[in-house]
Amino acid sequence: MKKILFSTLFFFAFCFFAFSQVTVYPSNWWVGMKHNKVQLLVKLEEDFDLKKESFFTFHKGIVINKIIQLENKHYLIVDITIASDAKIGKVQFSSGLNGTPFAGNFETNFELKPRRANRSKDFAQGVNSTDNIYLLMPERFSNGDKSNDKVAGMLDHSLDRDSMYLRHGGDLQGVINHLDYLQNLGITTLWMTPVLENNQPNRTEHGYAFTNHYSIDPRFGGAASYKKLSDELHKRGMKLMQDAVYNHIGDKHILFTDAPAKDWFHQWDKFTKTSYKDQPIFDPYSSAKDRKITQNGWFTEQMPDWNQGNPYVANFLIQHAIWCVEEFGVDGWRIDTYLYNDLEFMNRCNKALTDEYPKMTMFGETWVHGVPSQAYYTENNVNTKFKSNLQGATDFQTLFYGIQPALNEKFGWTEGVNKLYTTLAFDYLYKNPNRNCIMLDNHDLPRSFTSFGEDIAKMKMAFGWLFTCRGIPQMYYGSEVLMKGGTNPDGWVRLDFPGGWDGDKKNAFTGEGLTADEKMMQDYVKTLANFRKNSSAITTGKMMQYVPKDGVYVYFRYDDKQTVMCVMNTDEKEHDISFDDYSERTKGFNTATDIVNNSSYQYKFTIPAKTMWVLELKTLESDNKH
Repeated sequence: MKKILFSTLFFFAFCFFAFSQVTVYPSNWWVGMKHNKVQLLVKLEEDFDLKKESFFTFHKGIVINKIIQLENKHYLIVDITIASDAKIGKVQFSSGLNGTPFAGNFETNFELKPRRANRSKDFAQGVNSTDNIYLLMPERFSNGDKSNDKVAGMLDHSLDRDSMYLRHGGDLQGVINHLDYLQNLGITTLWMTPVLENNQPNRTEHGYAFTNHYSIDPRFGGAASYKKLSDELHKRGMKLMQDAVYNHIGDKHILFTDAPAKDWFHQWDKFTKTSYKDQPIFDPYSSAKDRKITQNGWFTEQMPDWNQGNPYVANFLIQHAIWCVEEFGVDGWRIDTYLYNDLEFMNRCNKALTDEYPKMTMFGETWVHGVPSQAYYTENNVNTKFKSNLQGATDFQTLFYGIQPALNEKFGWTEGVNKLYTTLAFDYLYKNPNRNCIMLDNHDLPRSFTSFGEDIAKMKMAFGWLFTCRGIPQMYYGSEVLMKGGTNPDGWVRLDFPGGWDGDKKNAFTGEGLTADEKMMQDYVKTLANFRKNSSAITTGKMMQYVPKDGVYVYFRYDDKQTVMCVMNTDEKEHDISFDDYSERTKGFNTATDIVNNSSYQYKFTIPAKTMWVLELKTLESDNKH
C-alpha cells in the first residue's frame, strides 16, 4: 500500500464518510512550469488524523513526495511534483481508512491547467522605463456594473458616495470601459490598488487587507472581470501591474481566524505595532529589539503580520505570487510595505518570479527618508552584509527631497531645485536607477495639486519633470484634471474620478464640465506622456544634469538618435538660456523645438518665470525637413 500511496497519485480532500468540504491552496497549477514542485495546503472542515486516514490519487503525472499534519488538525501539507506530461484536468482522489482505499473517486477544487499558448508575448513582459504607469483605485474610478455593488456574504455592505470611507461601487468593468481614455492619455501600464478579496467589515475601499488569496473581490467583478481586463490591456499592447502584499493580511482571513498553526503569524504578549522605522534594519548599532519591532510588529490591529520565517508560510506566499502572474497575465509587480517583510524571504520570492518569468519586473514600496536608506532595499552598489535583489523602489526621495522642494522652496545653496539636483546625484548608489518608479503623488499622499499650493504653473513644471526624468513615471488617477485633497483624513485623496458614475456633472472622460484649467492640464499631460512614449532619449537614453543657477535647472536626456533639453525655471523672474553654457550636449545643434506648442528657439532664448520647457534639439537642416 505504501507503493500505491507514494508512486501513484494522491490525494486529499474530504473522506466521503467524514468530510463535507475541502479547500486546496493553490486552487490550480499548470503543466510545464519550471516551478513544478508544489506545496499544497489542504483545509478540511473537521479534524483529520493522518495516522488513521489516507488520501491518494491515481491522476497521471502527479507524485506525492510528503504529507504533513499541521498543528491545527484541519490542515495538511501535501508536497507534490507535477510531471511535464501530467494529465490536464481536475484531480480526482480516493480516500481510505487504515491504508485501505474506499471505492469511488471524488473531485476536489484542485486542477491542472495548460499554460497559455502566447505567454512569451502576452504577459510577464516587465514594466520598465519605456512605460507610463497610471495608478488608480478601482473602487473609486468608475462603476461599470451596478449588479455587484453589494454582494451577499460580504461583511461590508455600505454603499454611499457621500462618505469617503464607505464603498462607492467602482469595479473592474468600469476600468475596462475607459481603457480608450487611458491609452489616448499616453498610458502604457495600469497599476491598481489590490483587487484580491477584502472581506473586512469596514474601510475596504483600499484593498490592502486580503481575506482570501485565491479569490478576486466579487464586488470588483471577480476573477472573470480581472482576466477580461488583463486580456483587454494586452490586446492594446498595454500592461498590467499587480499590487502585492506579502507583509500582512486582514484579520478576517480564514488562515488567521482558523490558523494552520500559531507560528504562522508573529505573536506578541500584547498588541505591538511596527515602529515604521527602517533604520534598525541596516543600522550597525541597532538593537535586536528594535529590529524585531520594525519587521515583526503588526501594521495595524486589523492586519496580522505573516511569519515569513515559517517555511510553509513562505511557500504559500511565493506560490501565490507565481499563480497570480500565470492566472491573470500580470506583467509587473509593485510590492507593498517592502521594508517590513523578512528581507531574505523577499529575495527568495523575487528570484522565484524571475526564474519562472525572466522579463518580470518589480519595485517595492520603500517609504523611507534618504537615498542611502532607499538604496539599501534595492540592488545597489553598497558593501553591506545583506544584499537585496529588488530591482527598484517607489522613489519617495525624488518626491520628498526632489520635485516638491524644487517647486515649493526658494532657491539656495542646498534649498529649492538644488535638492532635486542633489538627490539625483546620489543615483550612484543604485545598480540601475532607471528601475525606480518616480511619482508626484499616490493613494497615501496629498494630491500633487494640493502639495503645490493649487498653483497651475507648478503643476505644469511637475508634470514636465515626471515625464522626462530617469526612471518609470507613475501618475495617480485624476491628477491630470487637477483633483485635489490632503491626507487629513486620507479619504480626501481617494475621491471618485469625475465621470465614473452615472449622473456625474463633471466628466473627465468626455471633457464635459471640466474647467479651462482642468482641460488644459489634461491636454498638457497627454502631450507629454505621448511624446515620452515615443522618445528613445527619454525612455532608454542617458541623463546629464547641470548644477542649478539662480533657480534654473537644466538637464538632458539623450542617445545616438535624439537629444532632449529640459529647462526648469523655478525662479520668480525670467532667465536667459544659451546653448554655449551646455556645449557638451548642444554641440552640433542650433534649434530647440518645444514639444508642447512646437515653438522653435535658436542658440539663445529667454524662459519665463515658473516655467519648464521640454525641448527637442535639432539642426537647421533636420528642422527644415519637417
